[in-house]
Amino acid sequence: MPGLGTLINIAAILIGSTIGVLVGHRFPERTRVSVTDALGLVVLVVGAMNLFAIADSDYRDAVTDAGTLLVVLFSILIGGIIGSLFRIEYRLELIGGWLQRRFTKGDEPRSRFIEGFVTASLVFCIGPLAILGSLSDGLGQGIEQLTLKSLLDGFASLAFASTFGWGVAASAISVGVFQGLITIIGFFAGSVMPAALIASITATGGVLLLGVGIRMLNIRAIAVGDLLPALVVAPILTAITASVLG
Repeated sequence: MPGLGTLINIAAILIGSTIGVLVGHRFPERTRVSVTDALGLVVLVVGAMNLFAIADSDYRDAVTDAGTLLVVLFSILIGGIIGSLFRIEYRLELIGGWLQRRFTKGDEPRSRFIEGFVTASLVFCIGPLAILGSLSDGLGQGIEQLTLKSLLDGFASLAFASTFGWGVAASAISVGVFQGLITIIGFFAGSVMPAALIASITATGGVLLLGVGIRMLNIRAIAVGDLLPALVVAPILTAITASVLG
């Protein structure tokens, strides 16, 4: 059944978040800070690993060796301009604030709920497993990748929720919408997205994840939400470059 993988992913996030909220308050503040710092470091590692997609042979053949990094660079720049004009980060915060008023009793700080929602949404939605797994699900090729992602997201949401609270559970909505749309695209597309385009999305997503990690470590509050359009710009630039060079 198309969409089953995303449903499992949503359930894992909700279960992990619930356990994190129920158990997390028993940990001292220094423990929760340590957990958040550890997750921030892991996100940096995952982002760096995603950047290795720049060396993908199909991607290099499509845009040349010199073009791999340039496509990512211009995707981030153009995406950042588009995102800032549409104020995506601000709108994500508005959604987080509305969810906080709708689903909590007001005893949870608004800023903490929003930070949990935005951070978890970005971490869970950015990455090759979210894209490739959802495409595979939509194409009827199995949900193994999303099952693996669900396991990882479940443990991550437990750790996140111990610090950020119920905002992390609300990120299940973002995951459902994002992965659901990709699953639908895969279902109607009828063929797998070219490897070069996937590599460009993965590499660009790696840069965004680095921004998320920096944000989680409180080094700088990078507005990663405003950079999200880069994930759409990257495959477009890759396709244009490939057609010009071809």
